[in-house]
Amino acid sequence: MKCIAFIFARGGSKGVPGKNIKMIAGKPLIAHSIIKAKESKYIEKVIVSTDDEEIAKVAREFGAEVPFIRPNDLATDTSSEWLSWQHAVDFVEKNETFDLFVSVPATSPLRSVKDIDKCIESLAKDVDVVVTVKKAGNNPYFNMLKRCENGDSELVIKSDERIVRRQDAPSVYDMTTVCYVTRPSFIKEKTHIFDAKKMVSVVVPEHRAVDIDTPFDFLLAEALFESELYVE
Repeated sequence: MKCIAFIFARGGSKGVPGKNIKMIAGKPLIAHSIIKAKESKYIEKVIVSTDDEEIAKVAREFGAEVPFIRPNDLATDTSSEWLSWQHAVDFVEKNETFDLFVSVPATSPLRSVKDIDKCIESLAKDVDVVVTVKKAGNNPYFNMLKRCENGDSELVIKSDERIVRRQDAPSVYDMTTVCYVTRPSFIKEKTHIFDAKKMVSVVVPEHRAVDIDTPFDFLLAEALFESELYVE
């Protein structure tokens, strides 16, 4: 099966200006995703979708293809990334067919190649989408509250039985930006990842699931790169 990895990296980040090419652990941020995707035993090529010529230049330097520049209307703060996925699939399919679409966002530089490969291997015939998750830090059955209009606070999810220990609550997970896998046909036919009839998840450890969106996230990722938890 022909598998292509995609990285969607626009140039207008406000949380961290120039985020996608900001240096971290000796490389531009986007380079970490390109390198890990190219190490996968399943991925044939890596394509970067960007509206920014400098990001495109860096992406090519690290071995990715940038066959198009993303239209400006798909690169604003309010643009749907799903539409960018559809745009990329439509462009590529004008020249070639492929079986699996793999998104490896630039914002998760600590992922392992085995995280990517396990996601690809998890896309069985009856599965529409594979996502990555990490164990949630808080639990809506135990210690997550919502604030009501009258000023009261209450559990997000109330159960019939009172849960007094965290370990007695149902396990919940946070979605991460480590990897997404689906088929081009699903992207073209649907409007959101949660349109999937069947979704499965791959659990990744917290230290490989850092999603860089703020300066604090950068500091955390840099510390993890230098820690004993990081394995190349």
